[in-house]
Amino acid sequence: FWGVELVKDRETREMLVPFNASGDAAAPVARMAKAAMDRGLYLMIHWNVIMVCPPLVVTEDELRQGLAVLDEVLAIADEYVG
Repeated sequence: FWGVELVKDRETREMLVPFNASGDAAAPVARMAKAAMDRGLYLMIHWNVIMVCPPLVVTEDELRQGLAVLDEVLAIADEYVG
């Protein structure tokens, strides 16, 4: 169980998505969640944190597949970092 915090800038640690964001402000994580779901991976996202919580019965192949999808959709977050 771990979390991936998405920030706009590593030094300032400005959140990618503001606290309690909705609508256009939440677009980066909304797009990521949809892209992951379209690839068969459900992401638990809370504002700017992706919670990675695989089931205890996950196989190594399933874990690798899920992490590959996560890696793909993180490219969406990169589009919002300037």
